[in-house]
Amino acid sequence: MIRKRRKITRLRGSRTCGGGNPKKRRGGGHRGGRGLAGSGKSKKTKSDYVRINLPGHIGRRGFKRPQKIVKVESRKREINVQELDEMIDTYLEKGIAEKKGDVISINVEKLGISKVLGTGRVTRKLEVSAPRFSEAAKKKIEHMGGKVNVTG
Repeated sequence: MIRKRRKITRLRGSRTCGGGNPKKRRGGGHRGGRGLAGSGKSKKTKSDYVRINLPGHIGRRGFKRPQKIVKVESRKREINVQELDEMIDTYLEKGIAEKKGDVISINVEKLGISKVLGTGRVTRKLEVSAPRFSEAAKKKIEHMGGKVNVTG
């Protein structure tokens, strides 16, 4: 059954929050103890169970990267030549790319991209300007009669 408000929020302010006699819900015994309490000889097996079935449950793990670094890295982006080739029509419509005869020129820095990678195929003559290119990307663009311009 779906409730509009949680039961506990409705019961806040009442003395026992729906627990009946206040003596009944006293102490840690009501919740079965604290932590691995009451395990007795089975404490080791219980902790093994936790380790196997709830990995990462015990102890701290790893570290959190500073937000300054994360934000800087999120701006550095790459694009594959195939993605670039597929999206050329959209870029022409938006005015990001220009058509000069049979060559389409595009500056990928306008898209916030810092490197062109070589995965995929190029089907048109492209003149691409970017800060960095992989060797495969250069070969593929130039093989189709295009041009590679390395900026700043």
